[in-house]
Amino acid sequence: MKILKNYAQSLLLLLAIVLGGILGVFYKEQALLLKPIGTLFINLIFMMIVPLIFFSISSSITKMKPKRLGKIMRSALLVFVITSIFCVAIGLLGTYVYKPLDGMDVETIKDEMQLEDEVKTETMNPLEHFVNSITTTDFYLLLSKDSILPLIIFSILFGLSTALTNEKSQAMINFLEAGNTVMMKMISMIMYLAPIGLGCYFAATIGELGASLITGYIKAFFGYLVIAILYYVIIYTLQAWIAGGMKGVKDYWLHIITPSLTALGTCSSGVAIPSNILAAKKIGVPDDVAEMVIPLGTNIHKEGSLIGSVLKIVFLFCLFGRDMTTLPVILSILGGAILVGFLISAVPVGGGVISEMLILTLFGFPSNAVGILAIIATIIDAPATVLNVVGNTSCAMLTARLTEGKDWNH
Repeated sequence: MKILKNYAQSLLLLLAIVLGGILGVFYKEQALLLKPIGTLFINLIFMMIVPLIFFSISSSITKMKPKRLGKIMRSALLVFVITSIFCVAIGLLGTYVYKPLDGMDVETIKDEMQLEDEVKTETMNPLEHFVNSITTTDFYLLLSKDSILPLIIFSILFGLSTALTNEKSQAMINFLEAGNTVMMKMISMIMYLAPIGLGCYFAATIGELGASLITGYIKAFFGYLVIAILYYVIIYTLQAWIAGGMKGVKDYWLHIITPSLTALGTCSSGVAIPSNILAAKKIGVPDDVAEMVIPLGTNIHKEGSLIGSVLKIVFLFCLFGRDMTTLPVILSILGGAILVGFLISAVPVGGGVISEMLILTLFGFPSNAVGILAIIATIIDAPATVLNVVGNTSCAMLTARLTEGKDWNH
């Protein structure tokens, strides 16, 4: 009974998503009638994202000493870098073994590309994209789910400034802590609607996109799916064990299902932030670590997107017959995938045309190949989002291991 109680919400979410998928498959476009219900739930979550991130990060930092803040940030960034490099290497190895274009009519694909509308390209400076990713041109632009990374930086600076003001800022510290408590309560209330909201959203998504899966790209999808499942089961279990031993593995699998299903049902890392923070805390990750690492990781650490970027790049290299066997090319693919993964925003259905165009620009592919990448991005979006979300949970555990010591979860 205890196990059933622990997994009750996850089982309800899973049942709702399965039912939603069945409705989407059988009713196709008619399932779009359910989309407003799913959109209502998604919008409720999006309404909470900005204040949740601001209050959780700022209030956590006010409780920290500058030394601890620096330790958490250094540990988190180290974990992000190491796991990202490892992830891209695994993705590159997997696509090399799988060979996504085997059995496909390459010439037909090229012909289809010529039929795509010409996409207007601009010279993309990676440094400019980096600056635009971490800052905004005005304060009001922070109040948007599309500016999460600048909001995180603002929240860190606000919390740090509040903490350094000492007793004069006690009223602000109390306000931030109370705000964080209220936001967490609001999120827990909204999550009661998750089974209905996610089920309807998933039904509409399958009804709308199901036909597009019956194409030559189905092979690329299944190849990605195999890599994603193996990564989800093996690599994250290994990371949980490194972070917390067998207890870490047990706690990880006990609480990771809800954020995984939230990610699967919505295809949005941003929507999964609240449930992911709650899961990390239940696993035993300290509050300040969870509230710092997961929102930050949602923007700069996306293992599913990294593997997806590798798949897109390798797909184009194979399509245009380019050599991928030399070390400089391999390193350029690794670096390009990490850069593109960093720039993908935490909103439904991938990161938009920006990330796709960046791939084309970085590697010199024709701009009308954007249609190829858009299809791949769409069909792998659900499993990629799950990896994006779950990867941040394991990173929070690894960061806790580095900051708290080996007995952090005891």
